[in-house]
Amino acid sequence: MKGKLKRWGREALVMAVIFITIVVLMDLWRAPKMPTSFDSTPFHTLDGQQVTLQALSEERPLLLYFWASWCGVCRYTTPSVAQLVAEGENVMTIALRSGAPPEVNRWLEQKKVQLPVINDASGELSRNWQIGVTPTIVVLYKGEVVSSTTGWTTLWGMKLRLWWASL
Repeated sequence: MKGKLKRWGREALVMAVIFITIVVLMDLWRAPKMPTSFDSTPFHTLDGQQVTLQALSEERPLLLYFWASWCGVCRYTTPSVAQLVAEGENVMTIALRSGAPPEVNRWLEQKKVQLPVINDASGELSRNWQIGVTPTIVVLYKGEVVSSTTGWTTLWGMKLRLWWASL
């Protein structure tokens, strides 16, 4: 019996290593590319504030969340991002091709989430970043990309990325 448990443990460890390797390689392959001077480009949020990613990420890491109202996976990730916002974490979101500002606001109200949002109705911002998958999460610090991931991510995964960026 001990031999079987040992073998199963070894196989589980090998499978975990393979899984983690695949996830890391996929993130590297799908990693967004920050456009030149994007960090200093002024943007307007849905509530009318003018922001730059450089200013937002200067003092502490910024979680930049690319999402869409039509994205099925975003429905699971967005509440965690909203919780980070409620906890006072440094977060900015970009709504990718989700409609005009009133439509994005209506979607946020229906989902009962409050997020700072830059509306990318035409998808131009996301194209400039080479975003191919939603959701995409990018962590910036001092205007530089520190890490990125695509697809579903847990609340603790996002917190860990923000903490890691601050080291």
